Amino acid sequence: MADAARVICASDALPERGKGVRFTVEYQGETRAAFAIRYGGKVCAYLNSCAHVAVELDWLEGEFFDHSKLYLICATHGATYEPDSGHCVLGPCRGKSLVALPVAERGGEVILVAEGRIDHV
Repeated sequence: MADAARVICASDALPERGKGVRFTVEYQGETRAAFAIRYGGKVCAYLNSCAHVAVELDWLEGEFFDHSKLYLICATHGATYEPDSGHCVLGPCRGKSLVALPVAERGGEVILVAEGRIDHV
């Protein structure tokens, strides 16, 4: 079923402001890299693609936060994003945003909701 939700990871795999979990998603007919992080007690997920130039953000696999653990940062360009909104607050793509993906937590798991509908996010 194309629109079925799928498990990304166990909830405890995402520590607050810690290492993120990478996964892939079908987006606009292509398989794309994505990631999930926890910030402010909430799980957020985005395409792993800088809003400036389409390069992956993490500077080491799963490392998306800056040293202060307050922002997500693109290792290539230094674009700085709010973790809970994906909005770029500093850098070459200021004012743009990461592409957010619909996620939820249920029964100790992080779920990608309705993957087949992500083209409309």
